[in-house]
Amino acid sequence: MDIQEFIIDDFNPSKILEKIASRMKARRILLNITQRELANQSGVSLGSIKRFETKHLIALQSLIKIAVVLDASEEFHQLFPQDKYKSIAEVLRVAEKQPRQRARDV
Repeated sequence: MDIQEFIIDDFNPSKILEKIASRMKARRILLNITQRELANQSGVSLGSIKRFETKHLIALQSLIKIAVVLDASEEFHQLFPQDKYKSIAEVLRVAEKQPRQRARDV
């Protein structure tokens, strides 16, 4: 795989879902859990689990339920990290700015 292909894959939602599904399946197999067992333990339908592993389609809530069962839910906390401040002065500068309440429609 060349660098350009790697970069394109990192910004392609279908490829990202494919990679996540592949890692989830590998973790499920590593933990010796069948699709049916994962469905029972997570409360996600067996059909949804099969669809995710083959077609890489799943609802976010279902994905989180599966991640909890497979002990991989901590990674979701890293998706949209909050800013970390380096000093009190930086906190005060940010507090002075008025945060946008919502995005403008174009």
